[in-house]
Amino acid sequence: MYILGMQKTSLLDYPGKTATVLFTGGCNFRCPYCHNGELVLSADIMEAYSEEEVFSHLRKRKNVLEGVVITGGEPTLQPDLKEFIAGVKDIGYMVKLDTNGTDTEKVRDIMSAGLIDYIAMDIKNSFAKYQNTIGRDIDYETVIKSSIDLIMKSHVPYEFRTTVTKEHHTPDDIEDIARVISGAEHYYIQPYKETDTVIAPGLHRPEDEVLYEMERRARRYVATASLRGDI
Repeated sequence: MYILGMQKTSLLDYPGKTATVLFTGGCNFRCPYCHNGELVLSADIMEAYSEEEVFSHLRKRKNVLEGVVITGGEPTLQPDLKEFIAGVKDIGYMVKLDTNGTDTEKVRDIMSAGLIDYIAMDIKNSFAKYQNTIGRDIDYETVIKSSIDLIMKSHVPYEFRTTVTKEHHTPDDIEDIARVISGAEHYYIQPYKETDTVIAPGLHRPEDEVLYEMERRARRYVATASLRGDI
């Protein structure tokens, strides 16, 4: 596993759990508002944690921590992701996986093995705007929709989420997303926040009234849809 970052204790990243967050390097998207830009653009020159370091930390903190969050970058790019998660589970942790949904079969395989306790999938935009948002040409409607269907039909607790910027997202886009995930357990709309590590600085958070309209539109299809973050 190519682990480039480790937040040893988090109360926010795994719902209801005290967790360590592990950040994998590399991503197949180039979302301009990504706040982990160094993991995407500079992964090849960053110093990685050894698995030995990570597992040593997890064993030492077993009486304090409850879960491990594996995020990125995009974790499903890691060829040994399944084996790594199995090692984390062997220590006794619950595991949350964050993904962009581009490797449905890998997620299916890990789920089938009972290795994921919670999954969060980022839905980047309405299908009409997906290519321009992620900076890549993929069969997004088929690929992303298949991952959505897999997650919604599984017995694993889950959430969908969309980070929104003034430049890329409108209430119509959010309503289109919500329509696709109609009836989902949780859908979070996350306002963009500028940081030093975003891929394309200079973007803007939507105005409050626009955010509330996004939430209202989403709730037409997902009753639990809500704003999360700086609002």
